[in-house]
Amino acid sequence: MEQYLATVNEVTDFESYIGLASPMDFNGMVRHYYLRQGSYVGDIRINLVEKEKREFSSHKIALRIRPEIDRIEQQYGANIKIVELPPGPPVLATVVAEVYGPPQASYNDIVRVSNDVKNRLQQFAGVVDIDDMIDEPHKQVHFILNREKAAQHGVTVTQVANTLKTALNGQVTGSVHIVSERKPLLINVQLPRALRSSATDLLTLRVKTASGKLIPLSEIGSMQNEWGDQTIYHKNLHRLMYITAEMAGRAPAEAVLDMYASLDEKPLPPGYRVEMSGEGEWKITVDVFRDLGLAFAAALIMIYVLLVAQTGSLGIPGVMMIAIPLTVIGIMPGFWFINLFTEPVAGYATPIYFTATAMIGMIALAGIVVRNSIILIDFIERAWNRDEETTLAEALIEAGAVRMTPIFLTAAAAVFGSAIIVLDPIFSGLAWSFVFGIIASTLFSLVVIPVVYFLLMHNKPKPRDQIEEE
Repeated sequence: MEQYLATVNEVTDFESYIGLASPMDFNGMVRHYYLRQGSYVGDIRINLVEKEKREFSSHKIALRIRPEIDRIEQQYGANIKIVELPPGPPVLATVVAEVYGPPQASYNDIVRVSNDVKNRLQQFAGVVDIDDMIDEPHKQVHFILNREKAAQHGVTVTQVANTLKTALNGQVTGSVHIVSERKPLLINVQLPRALRSSATDLLTLRVKTASGKLIPLSEIGSMQNEWGDQTIYHKNLHRLMYITAEMAGRAPAEAVLDMYASLDEKPLPPGYRVEMSGEGEWKITVDVFRDLGLAFAAALIMIYVLLVAQTGSLGIPGVMMIAIPLTVIGIMPGFWFINLFTEPVAGYATPIYFTATAMIGMIALAGIVVRNSIILIDFIERAWNRDEETTLAEALIEAGAVRMTPIFLTAAAAVFGSAIIVLDPIFSGLAWSFVFGIIASTLFSLVVIPVVYFLLMHNKPKPRDQIEEE
């Protein structure tokens, strides 16, 4: 592992932050990193060099080191997560299962059902870094103050609390000014770790009485081991437990569907339910695609209204807009096709997903591909109305022959312009939507639109009144 880290260190800069000293960014705030306390938690942040100086993307580097990190986790019984800065809005985790119970359910009942949900997630392919927010049972040492004895000696509760706090957590009592230091150095008074780790040693600490005498804590109280409190989470006034996980090689939607299929096959006890659309990426995905779907529908309506106003017909705009669904024929199989050539990293697939930016690209294509249809049909009608001898079939053939080259050149310009951003981690989906959508729509439009126009208009008179004579 040391040799492996040395190799990784050639392309990365390591900075280690322990406990509360870890850096806080927006992603850390959403993931509640600020709640972590203690010397047993920490971050190792890897800052990669510029992408021009390395062979792999940040996501592939994370996949490459995952097997070694998993081996260390199993060897030492640790809980390690590999967290990548998200390209979009941060979430609590990529996959979040919210386990709710009935009002009468106890905390232990919710924990038991949550462990069942956690075990199911572990069986799904591509689901990694599975964790929960269940507090491990732990004991705490409480100092039980005998108030009667403390009152007899003139010792207050505040004195005892401050004495123990200073011994365990330390207390700043002043500062030292050194010429070589830019800032004053704080003087922190605290017992050594060996002395503050023993309850017996803590009882030997002394407090000052009202008469000025120092007495040990053992004379006015005793230490007692008790079970620590468990954190109970609430959301919308309902108790719940969070089960979190990350994805490697698969989309979060696939894990969500696997979970719902598992719940249908083996339901939870009555009164318990699992929500997958709460704090994870699934909620953002559903909300974004819902809003984009509504925007797509509104765009189609506006395009149709404009075409009706331009052509004065209710049927011809529908023929022109056939090019829009033809883009979907190219986009969806296109993503499947391009993923056939992606190479796995460390055994994990690296697919290119149909993301929100890809949906935005599909919406933008609606206006681009309709333009080709407008030009093609306009040329057909002009050729058909040029003289009495020209038939509709001849006009269709002539329009296809004349307009094919300009349409291909326009499509090629759009494809090459989009190919520049196919490697961008955020806008690659938009680029691939443009590439596959334009190619498919261009090829199909030259055939489908003339055929549909012929079926619609071959029994009708020539639309001379709709053509402006040149």
